Amino acid sequence: MSPRPLQNAVKAAGAVATAAAFALTAAPAHAASDPDPSVWTTLSKTYQATSKYGYEGFAKAGGYARTDVCVADPTEGGMGYHYVNPANIGSLDPAKPAALVYADGSDFVEGRRLVAVEWVVKDTGQAAPTLFGQTFQKNQLPGYFTLHAWIYKPNPSGLFAAWNPEVTCPKA
Repeated sequence: MSPRPLQNAVKAAGAVATAAAFALTAAPAHAASDPDPSVWTTLSKTYQATSKYGYEGFAKAGGYARTDVCVADPTEGGMGYHYVNPANIGSLDPAKPAALVYADGSDFVEGRRLVAVEWVVKDTGQAAPTLFGQTFQKNQLPGYFTLHAWIYKPNPSGLFAAWNPEVTCPKA
């Protein structure tokens, strides 16, 4: 057997391994062009830390307390239901968001599904914090700075927008 077929097989295996590595680091929800694409390197820590909460029943075990209010704005869109971990309020650690955000599932998904995460920092008169190169929004939650990352559901308004026009709340 000549060495050429073996060399070709090794090259093909290397190409497959490289493609697989890129696939594993791809943006989980979407590849929106709004932030610098390198932000996904840091957001991968968030994704790794929170993907286990895709099923809302697991949020409690992670210290997240359920809220029963679906947050929406009639002109901006929705946020969804927040599950808050009080120990993570004030955290700027990508792996420790203060809230998990769930929205009602589609026809194919029963219950709520994880759509975003949110960092929450008390406003004590300091400048707005930043994370992922993004400045936190003020007064989405009175007295706090907040930053959403829509890593589980595409958001036409942007990866870090507060509201997602594709998230709706049930009519009361």
